[in-house]
Amino acid sequence: MTSTVRFGANYTPSQGWFHHWLDFDLDAVRADLDSIAALGLDHIRVFPLWPVFQPNRTLIRPRAVEQLVQLADAAAERGLDVNVDGLQGHLSSFDFLPAWTQTWHRRNIFSDPDVVSGQAAYLRTLAAALADRPNFIGMTIGNEVNQFSSGPHPDPDRITPEQAERWLVRLLDACEEGAPGKLHLHAEYDAAWYQDDQPFTPAHSARLGALTAVHSWVFNGTAQRHGRTGTATEHHAAYLIELSKAWAEDPHRPVWLQEVGAPAPLIPAEHAGTFTEATVAGALDCQDLWGVTWWCSHDVSRSLADFPELEYSLGLMTSDREVKPAGKTIARIVEEQRARPCRPAPRTTALVVDAGDDGTAPGRSVCAPGGAVFEAFARLTADGARPAVVLASRAHDAGHLAARGITEVVTPDQVR
Repeated sequence: MTSTVRFGANYTPSQGWFHHWLDFDLDAVRADLDSIAALGLDHIRVFPLWPVFQPNRTLIRPRAVEQLVQLADAAAERGLDVNVDGLQGHLSSFDFLPAWTQTWHRRNIFSDPDVVSGQAAYLRTLAAALADRPNFIGMTIGNEVNQFSSGPHPDPDRITPEQAERWLVRLLDACEEGAPGKLHLHAEYDAAWYQDDQPFTPAHSARLGALTAVHSWVFNGTAQRHGRTGTATEHHAAYLIELSKAWAEDPHRPVWLQEVGAPAPLIPAEHAGTFTEATVAGALDCQDLWGVTWWCSHDVSRSLADFPELEYSLGLMTSDREVKPAGKTIARIVEEQRARPCRPAPRTTALVVDAGDDGTAPGRSVCAPGGAVFEAFARLTADGARPAVVLASRAHDAGHLAARGITEVVTPDQVR
């Protein structure tokens, strides 16, 4: 671990989006990586497409793995470290699941023994291929794979929290077997923190893997409710970082803001730079922040059809590699942080969250936009209180509070 906050981008190829694996062009990748490195960023998050890399349960394509290694080596030449998400999974509204899990071969991707065994072999293979690369950060099991486990997905593979935990442990172990000692983790979209019946829980996110990942998207009701300049909107990323710490067993467990972006039209293009500035400033005011990784590096090209409109405009750069306002803002922040790194003080006031049982959090919707904890955090932040979050079960644990620098505890109904 490093005390310096890392800054990176989720790499979206400017040509062909993630379909570029089908027509892999290393020269185009190198040009993209040049443009990312020019912003001063130090890492990328990379997304193999699971059906392309493992089209059959017992076939992990050597050529695809070789191309992933070529990408990682090209990144190293430009001073960029690489995190690899294995199971894609879900990207920008599209699902990518191999045929051997669907229709006539329909099997639960979280609980079927053969499927899980195949997933473990796949992740182990990718990790092993990169294990000796100094710029390889580690594996993320997959991108927001929890969206397959419950509604609102139209055809979920339903499981219990106990099954979700077994799946996570098995696949994290596979990553560690492939690349011992690297930072291996898992990453869920915010239903893990906000949705009462989501089987992937806050405890899973905050206690399993090398560090906690949070994905901050204000189109989840936050910006609709509070507006583009609302405190809750500009501090949503900071809120998720602090919320995650409530469930962490290590009071200084690192947290990675692994996805965050400025989604139009809730954040209009002319305000993207301002939103980016406020969001990153809020995140940097949180202790134990490992890194900030913006979604995404390059816009989706308008030549590609059927994406939700916002997906065409989320890049730090256009699909022609022209730097946009958000990209200029990130580049400036990176330069400033390298000259004068942020050293946030402890957050001394903690807001109590009671979501029921700490392990399963059956009442975690109190943490969602409109919920008592969410709205109280926003009000405290607007008043300059810099709140932390603590579980009700730990609200009177003097040792835990002291380890986090907390000196005052308040409940949501005490916040006016």
